[in-house]
Formats: sequence, structure tokens, C-alpha cells
Amino acid sequence: MGMAATLQRYLIRQGVDYDVVAHPQTGCSLETAQAAHIPGGRLAKGVILEDEAGYLMAVVPASRHLRLGAVCALLHRNVGLATEPELAALFGDCAPGAVPPLGPAYGLETVVDEGLAEQPELYFEAGDHEELVRVPTERFFELLGSAYRGAIAGRP
Repeated sequence: MGMAATLQRYLIRQGVDYDVVAHPQTGCSLETAQAAHIPGGRLAKGVILEDEAGYLMAVVPASRHLRLGAVCALLHRNVGLATEPELAALFGDCAPGAVPPLGPAYGLETVVDEGLAEQPELYFEAGDHEELVRVPTERFFELLGSAYRGAIAGRP
């Protein structure tokens, strides 16, 4: 399948230099980090949320869980998890479970865990289950634009 076309266009438009890292197909983000030989804290994953205003993306390290209550408190909104059919409609160029954690590329409001900023570089799914994109952390946060930042990730 390769990199999602939406993601590739976004990276080109933003003028971002990136590397693609191949990895064996895996079932979850922590397995992906292990298969790619990278720390789980450096693999950013996107979690799609929704409320009456629409969809949004939360971005957390693969080694952590999303604290939904922290997102609600940060945004002053009552959000919940989006369903699998909704994800398929939003990310038609991605394999299920391989959503790139760049909400702005897909027109989604985004909230990101501030702990990711402590990493020297970040990796994220390219839209399939076989490739990761690697970028310097500073560039990753630039790609997120005006994303909300907060402590939204907790221990597994």
C-alpha cells in the first residue's frame, strides 16, 4: 500500500524532509515500535475522538494510553472515541489502525501530549502497517500547527 497519499501531499506542501522506515506488519503500536527497534516513547500514535462539534485527533506516545478525561478538561469539551466505521470514512487512504497522527493533514483539530516534545525525533505510521515516517521532533510539532498541547497521556 505504501504511504497514504494525503500524508505524502501534506509533507511535500510543508517542505518537510523525512525518512521512511520499513517494518514488519504488526498488530498494535507497541509491537510496531519493537519491530522497528525504536523506543515506544518516540512512536507517536493518533486516536480519533468526536463530540457534537465533530472529529478531532489526540496524539500520544505509543508507550502511553490516552487519558480521555485530561483531553476533556484541556478542551472544555465532552469528547469520546470515534467508531471504526467513522475512521474508515475519515481516512480512506489508510489501512485500518494505521492512521498518521497529523490531524491537520486531514483537516482535523488536534491535541498532542506535551511529553512527545522531550524526544529528539519522532516516528509515526505512514498510513499502512509496513512503514513509519521519521522526522525531527521540532518539525513534527510544526506539522501539527496550532494543536493544543497538554498532559493527555498516562501510564499503560
